[in-house]
Amino acid sequence: MRRGSVVRAALLPAGCAALIATGCGSSKTATQTGLRLQREDLVVAAQALRSAETGVEREAQTARAAWPSVANGLPASAPPATRRLIREAALRAGALPLPAPFTEERSRALTGVAAGLAGTYRGSRSLAARGWKLIDYALGKVEEGPPASASFARKNVALYIESVYDAHFALAQIGKHLQAGYETLGGPQSFGSSLTQAEVSQLSNTYSEAKLRLHPHVGVRLGT
Repeated sequence: MRRGSVVRAALLPAGCAALIATGCGSSKTATQTGLRLQREDLVVAAQALRSAETGVEREAQTARAAWPSVANGLPASAPPATRRLIREAALRAGALPLPAPFTEERSRALTGVAAGLAGTYRGSRSLAARGWKLIDYALGKVEEGPPASASFARKNVALYIESVYDAHFALAQIGKHLQAGYETLGGPQSFGSSLTQAEVSQLSNTYSEAKLRLHPHVGVRLGT
């Protein structure tokens, strides 16, 4: 070994220096380790999404019932049945489960697609809950508040309405991203029984535009 090589080896961590002959630190080894970690994290993310399925489906059902009454802005007044739907939507959104791996603290350890899925779910959950709550508050101001408060609420409620729509649109993309990540990371051959194609397909169906996107499209913009 040349003198320069000896010096460089001495500067390496002991474990790595001992494995130079086997290619320690090689890009191939790093890539395989990274892929394995991303697969493990995707399995964790899929399990988290599965645990939240029932809550998500219930929230979507309630949101779809309330959505047509606010999609184009607040009504001058809402009948009691409409107010109940809006409040129920706010309660359901606020009760959406937050799986432990998707909490802000624990999701920092996730890699690859799993990290994106966690961020999308957590952000959508928060956006939907806050949006419905503020829509209900704004409607109360329009119906019962002084003229100035009613005017302010009507001018700004579009932001809350858009928040609810955007939250559901984002949730509806999770299935696509899960399926794409699963395929990119090797699909059934790489995941085996830890995450099957059938399980991914089921989750993709739950977190899809067909199940979660709101209709009609939001018809108001801030200031209108």
